[in-house]
Amino acid sequence: MQRKSSCLFRLGLIRSLCKHQGLSKPPASTLYSIGNSAQRMALPQRETVVLLHGLARTSRSMNTLAKALRKHRYQVINQGYPSNRHPVETLAMQAIPAALKQCSANSPVHFVTHSMGGILVRHYLSQHKIKMLARVVMLAPPNKGTELVDKLSELLATRQIFRLLNGPAGTQLGTHPDSLPNRLGRAEFESGIIAGSRSISPLLSALLPKPHDGKVSVASTKLEGMSDHITLRASHTFMMNNPQVIEQVLQFLQHGAFFR
Repeated sequence: MQRKSSCLFRLGLIRSLCKHQGLSKPPASTLYSIGNSAQRMALPQRETVVLLHGLARTSRSMNTLAKALRKHRYQVINQGYPSNRHPVETLAMQAIPAALKQCSANSPVHFVTHSMGGILVRHYLSQHKIKMLARVVMLAPPNKGTELVDKLSELLATRQIFRLLNGPAGTQLGTHPDSLPNRLGRAEFESGIIAGSRSISPLLSALLPKPHDGKVSVASTKLEGMSDHITLRASHTFMMNNPQVIEQVLQFLQHGAFFR
């Protein structure tokens, strides 16, 4: 309102000067420029959503969610990163600053993450502040680690295969008290967590406590300080494409709570 008043003041001043110089009205180009300036100042900034995919996935896995968010007028940054090449600490410092550079300066910034993407955000926020941070929605995050890492690390053969497929970051996601997720502390930001309760992997299901989504137990998704938590019948791998999940993501971004 104050900026709009400033534009109107400038317009009045120009008209007075033109009258003093014998002109009936300011040039049309001047009026057009001031009018556009006032209109730009009156428009609200579009909110930005940064998407971070999970371990051994790419940004393409978040395309369906990105499309839904754009339909609801969010600016979307679907940030990729080499998830199985580096530790979580390195990945967080690669992906998140790169995404933030693409955000509008005065736009609120939300994050929607899948699986390990949520751990990247937690690690980054444990060491850095994001000025315009708004809300964070985590899909199936291993906030207390996952028993799969524990089990697959017990035997040398499975440990080597797991590391080959998932890299150093994957080995950091165990449930031990000293594992990275368990050392990051409580959430000091507005966060909503969606857990899944459907598995499409019978073999991996045998290694997890129920309920779970095939890779992360519901109990392991919970985080001290979280704003809200909900469990949906969705699998870990394809959770970000589930219509109910997408609906709840939009609900939390808009209202700070899930729909029940």
